[in-house]
Order: sequence, then structure tokens, then C-alpha cells
Amino acid sequence: MATTPVTPPSTTPATPPVKDSDPTIGALVIDASRDISTLISKEIQLAKSELKVSVKHGGTGIGLFAGAGFIAVLAIIMLSVAIAYFIHMTGLDLAWCFLIVFGVYLLVAALLGYIGLKQVKQVKAPERAINQGQQIPAALKGKA
Repeated sequence: MATTPVTPPSTTPATPPVKDSDPTIGALVIDASRDISTLISKEIQLAKSELKVSVKHGGTGIGLFAGAGFIAVLAIIMLSVAIAYFIHMTGLDLAWCFLIVFGVYLLVAALLGYIGLKQVKQVKAPERAINQGQQIPAALKGKA
């Protein structure tokens, strides 16, 4: 079985750099801007390809979570009915049993809402990121 030598892919840029013995500043700026542009476009392509895979997995995960949530809601409804019937076994009227279960759920919802409100009030702006973002223009102008 003969193997054919594999040649590595060409690493030459699309536009060859200026081959002067002493490149001018203009040529260096052109080369740098071309290289930066190529780097940015390659980074964007990489991010897009990674995001496609992530979005697919994320969408599947969200769908499965939604299905699990729906089944959990059905289970809670069945549990509520079972609790009401267990309370009814003590001799209390069935309507009062369902009202007790409703009241317990109402108290749990109020408690969760109160805790959630306290958490939302603690949300603050990303102060360090804003400060860093405000320093970038000055740093680019050389006034750091």
C-alpha cells in the first residue's frame, strides 16, 4: 500500500506583503490593516461556526426543559388533588380541603414573589465594565 505525501495547505496571505528592503510606513500600515481585517474576519467565522452548534444544542435543551416543565405542572396538579383527598380522609368537607390546598399554594407563591422582588432590587449596572468601556477611547487616542 503506497502512501502519497500530504502537502500542507498554503499559508500565504491573499495579498502578498510588500517586499521592499526598507518598507515604508504606509506599506506597513496597509499590511497591518489587512492582517487585522483578515484576523477579525476569521474570528467572526470561527464564532459563527461555534454558535451554530451551540444554538442547536441550546434549542434542543430548551425544548426538553419545556417538556419537563409541562410534565412537572401536571404532576403538581395531580399532587394537589391527592393532598386534598388525603385531607378529606380526616372528615373535612371536600370543598374545604381543596380550599386549604389552594391557600397553601397562594402562600408559597407570595413567599417566592417576595424573595424574587428582593433579588431583583439587588441588580446593579456592571460598573467596572462601564468604567473600562469609557477608558477605551482615551487609551486608543494615547491619553491613557
